[in-house]
Amino acid sequence: MDQTSLEQASPGSDIARPEKGVRRTRLREFQAQLVQRMQAAQSGTAVSASQLGIMVGHTRYLLELKEAGEIVTVAAMTSVPLTRDWYRGLSNIRGNLTSVVDLARFQGKDITTIDAGSRVVAFAPGLAFNSGLLVSQVFGLRNLSDMEALDDPDDGVRKSWMVKKYKDKDGNVWMALSLSLLVQDQEFLHVGL
Repeated sequence: MDQTSLEQASPGSDIARPEKGVRRTRLREFQAQLVQRMQAAQSGTAVSASQLGIMVGHTRYLLELKEAGEIVTVAAMTSVPLTRDWYRGLSNIRGNLTSVVDLARFQGKDITTIDAGSRVVAFAPGLAFNSGLLVSQVFGLRNLSDMEALDDPDDGVRKSWMVKKYKDKDGNVWMALSLSLLVQDQEFLHVGL
């Protein structure tokens, strides 16, 4: 999918939006993935093996489908004073105020740049935590049975929410991220300065 032309969302905004043809293509891809998820859920097969692949900064992550909620384009965020730099602010997602967190910055890495491929992946309603992750890119569904499990999921830095590490057939390394464990992390819960 080629994005040769982008239009600005609004004057002074640093969020670029793709033109209508690109949006239509993305909508079709999303609909195809949704049909695949629904068929897998109805048949009871492959649901446990399917993960949502995302990129945060330069790291690839896998999210359990039952923990990932709605995926939306990055809209205007209202910054909240006296919060840590990884807490990007509040965003209105379908009429609900949702806190947006930059996971890369939370881990001490560079701030995630917002561009046309950026999305907010909201936490599933079942987690009862009205938040979302700012992600650089959404890759779609990934199947764990096509990947090889690796040792040392957290590169020596123990985080309870970094569950496991995998390598796909192309040699890409993926970290399995548990949102249900992330929302129990005391550092993650403490957004104030």
